[in-house]
Amino acid sequence: MTNPSSTPGRRALIVRGGWEGHSPVEITERFVPFLKEHGFTVETAESLDVYGDADRLAATDLVVQCWTMDTIAPELSRTLAAAVRAGTGFAGWHGGVIDSFRGDLDYHLLTGGQFLWHPADFLDYTVRLVPERASHPVIEGLADFTVHTEQYWVATDPDIDVLATTTFPADEERDHPVVMPTVWTRTHGAGKVFVSAIGHKPDDFDIPEVRTLTERGLLWASR
Repeated sequence: MTNPSSTPGRRALIVRGGWEGHSPVEITERFVPFLKEHGFTVETAESLDVYGDADRLAATDLVVQCWTMDTIAPELSRTLAAAVRAGTGFAGWHGGVIDSFRGDLDYHLLTGGQFLWHPADFLDYTVRLVPERASHPVIEGLADFTVHTEQYWVATDPDIDVLATTTFPADEERDHPVVMPTVWTRTHGAGKVFVSAIGHKPDDFDIPEVRTLTERGLLWASR
């Protein structure tokens, strides 16, 4: 099993805020020691205005975002998207990355997906790794696992690399099961993007597989 490479001297920017129900500060703080151990200088921002600083984004190797249910000024999302196209990595989880800025096309084209709905309660469900992508460094050596948390129904861009899925069973809405992407990567110009739909609450990351694939995703996305 191999891990994504770690290169000393890189810079990570954690952008966190929005709806407090996703614990943006508590969860992102869990990953600060990991990033530092892998050679990153870590900065945090609790205002979206940081996305208007093109020079700062250009000097950043990885943006980790946890910002839910808000709006973003079009010029800020355009500047962020341009930075990623030029090589800055972008990564996040759950609503902090795919329920961030509904209706902003530049942002959705960056992430490759948008949260639409989830069942009312936390559920036990299985996250299944895509066998054809088993050698991808984000999931290499891992196996299918079970979580008890929100199950996201998402709309996704066809141009993503799906690494893991979850299945919604047949119910009163549909007479057949639906397989849904739940972890994916993509490239955006010269930049790389990592998205996981798992991570509503801090203890989701106590599950070893969730923690591992998220950490690997951060490293994979970084410049």
